[in-house]
Amino acid sequence: MNSGDYVTESWESEVNSGERFQFGENWAAFIQDLSEARIEIAQDSLSSMLGLANLKDKTFLDIGSGSGLFSLAAYRLGANVVSFDFDEDSVRCTQSLCDSVAGQDRWQVRTGSVLDLDYLRTLEVEFGPFDILYSWGVLHHTGKMWNAISNVISIARPNALIYIAIYNDQGFLSKFWSIIKKTYCKCPRPLRGLILFPAFIILWAPAITLDLLSGRGFNRWRDYKSKRGMSPWRDVVDWVGGYPFEAAKPDEILSYFKERNFVVQNMTKTKGHGCCQYVFKMS
Repeated sequence: MNSGDYVTESWESEVNSGERFQFGENWAAFIQDLSEARIEIAQDSLSSMLGLANLKDKTFLDIGSGSGLFSLAAYRLGANVVSFDFDEDSVRCTQSLCDSVAGQDRWQVRTGSVLDLDYLRTLEVEFGPFDILYSWGVLHHTGKMWNAISNVISIARPNALIYIAIYNDQGFLSKFWSIIKKTYCKCPRPLRGLILFPAFIILWAPAITLDLLSGRGFNRWRDYKSKRGMSPWRDVVDWVGGYPFEAAKPDEILSYFKERNFVVQNMTKTKGHGCCQYVFKMS
């Protein structure tokens, strides 16, 4: 059994037992409505966060590629892209976007796990060293977040950029959401709406109500879509179902990387339940 077969078998087992959310199924629905405007927004956000106008001739490893949108963004910015995911459906989503573009020699799609350091090193030997290691909203869903972060750091070379997004630790609220997420994954599919829709109201009703009362319509909903080209609704589904689930305070992430001789190049924080974004470079 090769590594890809083992990962697929493990993923199916965890999904069937309710221990893992089927992220790729959500992303498959998302890419059905993927527009040129959303792709361009993704490109701009990636370029802006990395502080690079383009990624020409750079090697870009998308760790947990999900829908494949940001692999596509990196590809269109000129990078040589390698994408992989643990989720079988996510691999299919990414491959479908890869198949839709010309010059696929600059974009390879694989099945694998960030928790498998030997696998990461085989990618490094075959395609690396990588100039950019990218993992947005993925490492905290592995069930072993700090191991995953350590593995990413292990294949970083001098001058490489590590761009990760990790859920903000809100203490009690994070524990509350962890219970909701696990319950959602354990729940029979026909009953999941009983969890999803109340969660949607909790997450979005206050913002939408304030916008409507102030005469701004659905500004925050529209603004959300303009940030990274993502879908607010699909991100709600991803948030409610996203299990395994871990989180970290920004100071914990910054300290962890500082102890390993990395300096932060860029970051964005959130006070809420979303992701804090970090771009690190080895000092």
